[in-house]
Amino acid sequence: MPDAAPTKDAPQTKYKRVLLKISGEALMGDQGYGLHPPTVQRIAEEVKSVHDLGVEICMVIGGGNIFRGLQGSAQGMERTTADYMGMLATVMNALAMQSALEGLGVFTRVISAIPMDQVCEPYIRRRAVRHLEKKRVVIFAAGTGNPYFTTDTAATLRANEMSCEAIFKGTKVDGVYDKDPVKHADAKRYETVSYDEVLQKYLGVMDASAIALARDNNLPIIVFSLDEPGGFRGILAGQGTYTKVGG
Repeated sequence: MPDAAPTKDAPQTKYKRVLLKISGEALMGDQGYGLHPPTVQRIAEEVKSVHDLGVEICMVIGGGNIFRGLQGSAQGMERTTADYMGMLATVMNALAMQSALEGLGVFTRVISAIPMDQVCEPYIRRRAVRHLEKKRVVIFAAGTGNPYFTTDTAATLRANEMSCEAIFKGTKVDGVYDKDPVKHADAKRYETVSYDEVLQKYLGVMDASAIALARDNNLPIIVFSLDEPGGFRGILAGQGTYTKVGG
């Protein structure tokens, strides 16, 4: 069965290849833990809607809905072990997303920084690029394969390696605010913000290592709401509400 081709009458988009970064918590819906299949399905449909525009998409998904290494370390677990457990959680999330996407007819590959050949491919940069060129969605799992690095840093690293034109950071709010908009009614959203401002004001877009890596390679970060139906596609088509970091 050949890979699906993008829709012929798809509108022009600003970006041709992007990386979507979402947290593991985004997959658990209103539950306090684990995977919520309807939520996974909804996000997969958002990804498919952008894929149908002809955009090449890769993804990095966190593992905090199953296990977060830093929290395990805080509770007395040895940090390296806790981080490896967190990496394995990201593989579970990646496989769930792959299943949902393929159920929608989107050819998808899970590529892990920790080799586990029975369930996914090992990370080989040229092979991953080729998958993108063939219009497959590529999900990078297991972070960077190293402890002490977050999935934010892994996302920025992979986006640079894949020559992505932007990172799309899906969150629960429609951009970057000067303070928590849930707690403060007078919170103001940035239209654009510099990398250095994000670091200096501790705006919490991504961790400092990820922001610095994006800054050093002039890779823009688009922060938007993953909870807004059609939001991901809308931004690719030149609409919607979001904050652009750097670039």
